Amino acid sequence: MTDNRNTILAVILSGLVLIAWQYFYNVPAMEKQRAQQQAAELQKGTPQPTASATPGAAPQPGSPAQPSATTNQQAQPVVARETAIAASPRVKIDTPRLTGSVSLKGGRIDDLALVQYRETVDPKSPAIILYSPSGTAEPYYAEFGWVAATGVTAKMPDAQTVWQQDGSGSLTPTTPAVLKWDNGEGLSFRRTIAVDDHYLFTIKDEVSNVGNAPVTLYPFALISRHGTPQVSGYYILHEGLIGYLDGLQEYAYKKIDEAKAVNFKATNGWLGMTDKYWASALLPDTSAPLQARFSSNPVGNVHTYQTDYLLDPVTVAIGGSATANARLFAGAKEAGVVGVFPFAGLGGYNKELGLNHFDLLIDWGWFYFITKPMFLGLDFFYRFFGNFGISILLVTVIVKLLFFPLANKSYASMAKMKSVQPQLAALKERYPDDKVKQQQEMMEIYRKEKINPVAGCLPVVIQIPVFFSLYKVLFVTIEMRHAPFFGWIKDLSAPDPTNLFTLFGLIPFDPTTLPLFGHYLALGIWPIIMGITMWFQMKLNPTPPDPTQQMIFNWMPLIFTFMLAGFPAGLVIYWAWNNTLSVLQQSFIMRRNGVKVELFDNLKATFAKKAT
Repeated sequence: MTDNRNTILAVILSGLVLIAWQYFYNVPAMEKQRAQQQAAELQKGTPQPTASATPGAAPQPGSPAQPSATTNQQAQPVVARETAIAASPRVKIDTPRLTGSVSLKGGRIDDLALVQYRETVDPKSPAIILYSPSGTAEPYYAEFGWVAATGVTAKMPDAQTVWQQDGSGSLTPTTPAVLKWDNGEGLSFRRTIAVDDHYLFTIKDEVSNVGNAPVTLYPFALISRHGTPQVSGYYILHEGLIGYLDGLQEYAYKKIDEAKAVNFKATNGWLGMTDKYWASALLPDTSAPLQARFSSNPVGNVHTYQTDYLLDPVTVAIGGSATANARLFAGAKEAGVVGVFPFAGLGGYNKELGLNHFDLLIDWGWFYFITKPMFLGLDFFYRFFGNFGISILLVTVIVKLLFFPLANKSYASMAKMKSVQPQLAALKERYPDDKVKQQQEMMEIYRKEKINPVAGCLPVVIQIPVFFSLYKVLFVTIEMRHAPFFGWIKDLSAPDPTNLFTLFGLIPFDPTTLPLFGHYLALGIWPIIMGITMWFQMKLNPTPPDPTQQMIFNWMPLIFTFMLAGFPAGLVIYWAWNNTLSVLQQSFIMRRNGVKVELFDNLKATFAKKAT
């Protein structure tokens, strides 16, 4: 019974890791490679849209005031980002976390870089670029303004409108930028753009009517992105269009390509686009009824993605004025800024602005009730020690302590099962041909000794959700991105950079680039340490008598070593540390129950067999 249980347990755990490795590593890697090849082929033969060719089309009021589809535009050649920025007058953006500019042509926020985040772990590598103007290889921007109601012929500001800055100077957290424009037909427009010291822009649009007739206008806001972005392609992470519009709405780029356009009506909503670590979201007034839309529109072979909304119309009387307020989040999905844990002082924008589940901008997944506490624990210890690797070690100890009583019962039951092995062996000799009688007598022994035969599964069952939640935190949270441990681990969210097959850097060759089996050749120091700790844990138990079981248990540590080698280093460190604690805990419980710890005996026997 014990041997069968261990075999089943080993097969189940191996299957889980195989499935996880397939979903989280192998398939995404192949998909990413295929996407890169397709993108390269597409860029060779297809020109990209320019600023003059493909402005983000403002949503148009229809009947009843529904946003219209983005208009098709003519494709034009791509220009360098610096060239596109220099092609129009601009107001510089200068904050502790953002640099860039607001284009006076169109009044767009279309040039943003996140100065605190770099493309690689090298602090001298380029800053992360979030927004880029139309005409570049990857246009991405936000636009605000007014749309005239049906029948209104007055000229409105659009993507070709050149605004004038009222005053001079940069847009900073203490100095807003004021733009103005007059249509020459009785309407004058004024836009005040403010920014805080994180990632929030506040836009105040005002219109004054000195014409000879009232006008009805719809306030709008949009985020436009040209070209399908390169995504991570992982099953557990959403990248694409997102919003909270009477519930969480998530549309991957492929999904919105198929749907073309999706309309929503909601109050207290937000909407935008999310990448793995960065996002851009429109945050309208929480009391405003929205007519919101997600859309995808092809321009040649290039898709333009847009999230936009219209507010209820306002009528500006002769001699009167109207005001529309909008907000834009554009930056890193930091937990404290977005607002993940209000009770921990991390209310962020979600609490400050009274938003509706803005914390879901970070993809915590279905098991958020495990993932969020895991992140909270890691972040708590990070504030004391300044190292997320140490946080992982300490959280692992706490998890062990939380489940200590349950694990104790499990290991104690396993220890008792070892103590009754001679009795079980005697049963097989007594009833060699009567399996039913063997089972009956075996269960009677378990009942007398108060042994739970399935108790050995509990440590593994406990470990699976903890393993997944830690993997999720390491994968989706920006706090883990480029977070160092000690020594050669400069990024806990990335695999161990060392490699056994290059003799840890002595051979100038990357074996992971080899076709077919290259993915299996990323074997660093920490995965090897993890494999050794797992081997020790296996050797803590007596060698199974069945040759098939022996083979499974002998090969499992090696298989897991290769399987987990491509996972984030933080996860491998957790697994190695957890194995070490499990060996110590199980050894202690076995001694307390009077059962011999056979770890060193089994190790000696293994090496003795090899020597023979």
